[in-house]
Amino acid sequence: MKPPSGQPLFLARQSYRRRRLMDAARMLPFLGAFLFLVPVLWGGEGGRARATAGDGIYLILAWAALIVAAFVVSRALTRSAEAPPDPAATPARPDRPAGAPEDAAPAARPGPGADP
Repeated sequence: MKPPSGQPLFLARQSYRRRRLMDAARMLPFLGAFLFLVPVLWGGEGGRARATAGDGIYLILAWAALIVAAFVVSRALTRSAEAPPDPAATPARPDRPAGAPEDAAPAARPGPGADP
């Protein structure tokens, strides 16, 4: 499917980056659940119970890493929201020919009964 004429084929870099950061923020809870369940997979050797000290340290470090990751993603999202939009990434207005200055008169459009 082709995009309509005058529309960019790809998203603007700023918009694409912001959407990927939002996706990363949505994935953090699933990453956290996975990291918190990893000690269950370790299991004890020979059916013996594992010492909980190492598992507790791991959980605290995983928790701290999730806090840092959430902070980094939220700061990046805040910065991208405050950044001005890229003027080169905005599509051309349909009533102006490509490359026309902003103060130029709009292009003439044929009436409904005119042949294209």
